[in-house]
Parts: sequence; C-alpha cells; structure tokens
Amino acid sequence: RSARTPHNVGNLMTSHPSSALTVIPVVTREELNQFIALPWSIYGDDPHWVPPLKSDVRNAFDHEKHPFHKHSEAQPFLALRGSVPVGRICAIRNRNHETFHEEPVGFFGWFECVDDVEVATALFDVVREWLRFRDLKIMRGPTSFSTNETCGLLVDGEPGPPSVMMAYNPKYYPNLLQACGLTKVKDLYAWQMDDQMDMGYLLRGEKLVTRRYGITMRSFDMAKFDTELETVRSIYNAAWEKNWGFVPMTDEEIDHMAAELKPILEPKLALFVEDSDGVPIGFALALPDFNQVLKKMDGKLWPFGIFKALIAKRRINWMRVIILGLVEEWRGKGIDVLLYLGLIRAGREVGITQGEQSWILEDNDKMNAAIKRLGGQMYRTYRLYEIPL
Repeated sequence: RSARTPHNVGNLMTSHPSSALTVIPVVTREELNQFIALPWSIYGDDPHWVPPLKSDVRNAFDHEKHPFHKHSEAQPFLALRGSVPVGRICAIRNRNHETFHEEPVGFFGWFECVDDVEVATALFDVVREWLRFRDLKIMRGPTSFSTNETCGLLVDGEPGPPSVMMAYNPKYYPNLLQACGLTKVKDLYAWQMDDQMDMGYLLRGEKLVTRRYGITMRSFDMAKFDTELETVRSIYNAAWEKNWGFVPMTDEEIDHMAAELKPILEPKLALFVEDSDGVPIGFALALPDFNQVLKKMDGKLWPFGIFKALIAKRRINWMRVIILGLVEEWRGKGIDVLLYLGLIRAGREVGITQGEQSWILEDNDKMNAAIKRLGGQMYRTYRLYEIPL
C-alpha cells in the first residue's frame, strides 16, 4: 500500500479547494504527531483543560499495544487548511458492540476542531463515508474507543477541570455537532459529593444489611493483584451487562486498563462486598483524581514531568467514583450503602474528602435517586450524539 492509502481506508480523502481544506487519513508517524498535538492549538491557555500524556494517545493507536484493535477497527483523520491542522476525528467500528447489541452502529471519537462548521462538516462527512462503506447504519459518539473509556461531550455544568478519564471540550462543540445534523441520543450525569452527606442514613443502612445478610466488605489486595483482577472482571461484566451502551470488556482490554490504572490505584478505594459465604457480589472503585497531576505535566513524562507528578500526587484531594455495582440478584437490598460508606471512610484515610460519581445514565433512576438521597449534587452533563447514515 502507499503511504496515503492504508488498507482499511482505501482512497478515502476529501478536499474543499475553495478554502484549501482537506481531510486525510492519518497514516504516517508525522501525521500521527500532528493528530496528537492538535489539542494544544485548540485549548491554548484554557485554565481548565488537562493535557493528556502524548505517549498514552500514541499507544492508543498502536495496534500492538491497545487490545481494541484485535477485534475492531479505528481510523484517525486529520483536517488541514493548507498545511495547518485545524481538526481531527477518529472513525470507529466496534464489532463487539455490534454483536452484543445486535445493532449496526458505528462510532466517532477523539474529536477536536476549531470553531468552524465547514471543518466539522468535513470531518463528520469522512467518518460517515467510512462507516457506510462497512454497512453500518448509525454514527454515534463521541467515544474513545468505547463507553468503557472516555466518552460523551460536555454540554452543561459548573466550570473547572474534568476528573480523571472524563471528557472536556470548548463550549462551542455542541453547536458544531448540531450544525452537522447530530442529535442527542443519551445524556450522562456527573454528581459532586463530599463527606458531609447523610451519615446517619448510611450508618443505619450499614447495621441493617450486615445484620440481615451477613455482608462483609474488604479492600483490594495488591499482593494478589491478578486474582483480584479476575474477580473484578466477573463482577463488572455481570453487573453492567444490561446497561445501555455497555460492551463487555475482553480479558485483554481489562488487563490493559488495569496496567494503565495500577500506578494511580489506591487499594483502600477499591472495595469488594461479599455475601455470608465469602462470595464477592459487588465492587466499587474510586480513583484519586490524577488529572490534578497531569495538568502540571503538559503531556510529557520526561524530562521533568515525572518529578512534577511525584510532587503533585501527594496533594490530590479529589476522587472519582468510576465503578459501583452489584450483581443483579443482590440489587435493591441496600447493600450499595456499604460501598458508599466504605469509600467515604477510605477517602478520609488517604486525605480525600470530596469528588464525583460519574458517569450515570440519565435514565438510571434508581442510582440517580440514591446519590441525590445521599446529598450528591448533579453538577455536569455529558452527551452522546448520533445521526442516521
């Protein structure tokens, strides 16, 4: 194949001669460097943007390093006005989603764009053509690469940096997507919480469920990391399988994510609940907000980023509850109270007293009501969009 026609793209490339705007598939290392660097020109001095580690983005598109590419396809594109990058996007075919949900949906992700409808239109057009070529009927996103990773567009809420693994974007992005014909398919909520919630309610619930069901709770044992990870794997895929948009993670994907999160994992913030026979029936994971560290590193580990990280890590005062769930037969019994209470206590032990629980589907009424009952405040809304192909 030529440098300009990767095997999964063919001759797909669009141009707009009147404005010297072209959209090209990212093929070469130099183009990938431009794709990775583009956000720095979009966000500039935005005080809330958290630069990602450039090495992490590069690894995401490395077919040897990211297991998503073993079962699915992803093709990044770059928009150029003349020779200047002005936008980027990634076309995504998630075959596991197609099989699990039995729906011909393709995805887009990694979207960044100047405030220009023409550029946004050109980017979405090329993704739509790429997906149509694969007989998909709907384009949905943003996701990168699935709902198990960062997804959604920030459309409303309080200002401030995003929590770890949560999206952030300029305020004009929703208008760009709407101008390109995309419409809302689902909103995702982020709830802000602190340790001043109704502890009496939690303590009463703790006494009730432990007495009635013999439930116990324990933290993640780092000395048995692989064994504990296998338990998390079984609970995760069982507890979330009926959620809208959920796709079971493969063994390799869970191993990959665990390896990425292990350096920032605080074992006290990873909790199992077990029944009277010692069988794990639920799991909760809160991550210290490592974005507070990334913000100081400007996308680079070396030469000084690692030292900034070590200093900033000791000052993290926020966490994100990224997972909290029970296997189906144990839901509705108040056992989630133990997990909330355990995270509050563990957070205090490690110097964290506030954070967020995210994301929660807008129509997950039970969980949204439970968080509100505990004193949580819904403070940000993220949105997934779609358009028929």
